Amino acid sequence: MPTVDEADDGGGFDRDVVVVGGGPAGCSAAVFTARYGLDTVVFDRGNASLRRCAYLENYLGFPAGIDIETFYGLLHEHVAEAGADLVADLVETVTRDGDGFAVETQDGRALTARRVVAATRYDGDYLRALGDADAMFESHEHDGETHEHFDRDYPDADGRTPIDGVYVASPTSTADAQAIMAAGQGARTARTLLADVRRERGFPDAVADHYDWVRREADLSGEWTERDTWREWFAERTPDDVDVEEDGLVELREREIDRRLDAYRDDEALAAAAERGQRRLLAHVDDDAVLARAREIEAERDGGS
Repeated sequence: MPTVDEADDGGGFDRDVVVVGGGPAGCSAAVFTARYGLDTVVFDRGNASLRRCAYLENYLGFPAGIDIETFYGLLHEHVAEAGADLVADLVETVTRDGDGFAVETQDGRALTARRVVAATRYDGDYLRALGDADAMFESHEHDGETHEHFDRDYPDADGRTPIDGVYVASPTSTADAQAIMAAGQGARTARTLLADVRRERGFPDAVADHYDWVRREADLSGEWTERDTWREWFAERTPDDVDVEEDGLVELREREIDRRLDAYRDDEALAAAAERGQRRLLAHVDDDAVLARAREIEAERDGGS
């Protein structure tokens, strides 16, 4: 798993990131932040809006669809695999605490975090105590009564809000209309958060965006196998008035080079990862279905011999 860019005490906060909501948007965001090395916790009260769906038929990668319980099991297992904690609890309030936030839950938990990601499709009331209610909420008349709802246009398209450190993956204007769109918005919001973290830690704007992907070692060739090439790449993207050697960016640069080189895997490592991935999926498949398919495979082999 990648490591954070600098070893610090987390700024005195209990967590780097609190994600409110354990559906597709929240879990997707948590996977990205945790894999980057940020101490992340997801609070999930267990009744995400997708649970009202009887069966999921349009999520890419499941050609015959997938039942909701299995899908959620995969989401939450991925969150844990990435290194985030998943807590079955409801966040009731988020308030300012210095440069970060204090989070209180229904079950009496209290913790602080540097950043918060809202990822609950229908409910933003827990953000009301932050004091930006006039901008966060909008009023609607219905049957002669006035109702307030979270303004889905409050965050920008990348999930940022006017409150530094608060990001909204859901509710948004359109991105949470379908589960696969919500997952994409969660990832987009997390990448926005990571870019902000990287800028805060000293990365130049041109290299602030973080790409979480794995490549084949065979694709790493020529001059790009040399650290000096990557150092030149970093220098070309650093403002002219910044001296990497004198402005404390050397360690940051070297960690970034390590991160990029670590993304390349040899064939043996990729094969092992593929096998492990298949086995993890099997753990979520009904045992009778696995056994039935095994008998079919055996019969096909016997028939071909």
